[in-house]
Amino acid sequence: MDKVNAVQRRRPGGAVEGRILTTPVGLAFPRDVTFESWEQAGQRISRIASSSAWYLGDWLVFGQDKYTDRYRRAVEAVGLDYQTLRNYAWIARKFEPSRRRQGLPFQHHAEVAALPPAEQDEWLDRAQREGWSRTALRRALRESRDPGSKSERVAMPRVNPGSDAVDRWRRAAMAANADFEAWIVTALDRAADQDLELVSVPPLAELPPERDEYVSLPAVRPAS
Repeated sequence: MDKVNAVQRRRPGGAVEGRILTTPVGLAFPRDVTFESWEQAGQRISRIASSSAWYLGDWLVFGQDKYTDRYRRAVEAVGLDYQTLRNYAWIARKFEPSRRRQGLPFQHHAEVAALPPAEQDEWLDRAQREGWSRTALRRALRESRDPGSKSERVAMPRVNPGSDAVDRWRRAAMAANADFEAWIVTALDRAADQDLELVSVPPLAELPPERDEYVSLPAVRPAS
């Protein structure tokens, strides 16, 4: 097991107090871990997670360019999810290493990857200067595209949930003191943010060739 963080205080017998250890399936926390050690471990893990996305993206980009007829086999052999890797690689191609901000996570770069390079730099500079979280950066981007206006209202695809599910949703909306339709849109938007928390999926038009890896979806826009 590898050490994530340690408070260097020795107990009788040589054990290190406050050490958090990593395992292949998670973290092992000692009972006496301090808040400072726990907090520092989270910061280190966050940096590792952000860096690993760049590593994987660069790894696939290199394989795509150098081993055009063999890289897919390598992806399958190491058991990585190809769809996720393609998203990482798409973002890695948008930012050469010299333009990547060490002070901002990979996810911030993902939010602006679809923009022209000059606008990418402008938004990343602002995010770094203002100390924006990814959510704050996403909100600022939305407001800049359509300041003060509401989303266009269009029809959503029909779904056929069971009556039990609909009743459960209605009760949840009532508990939240919200209009049922508004509650549905809010719940879907919240779920979308959670699913996109790891990495922003690039627009289909921006993806490299291999379009067969993506399935076209019907054009839908949520009601405001």
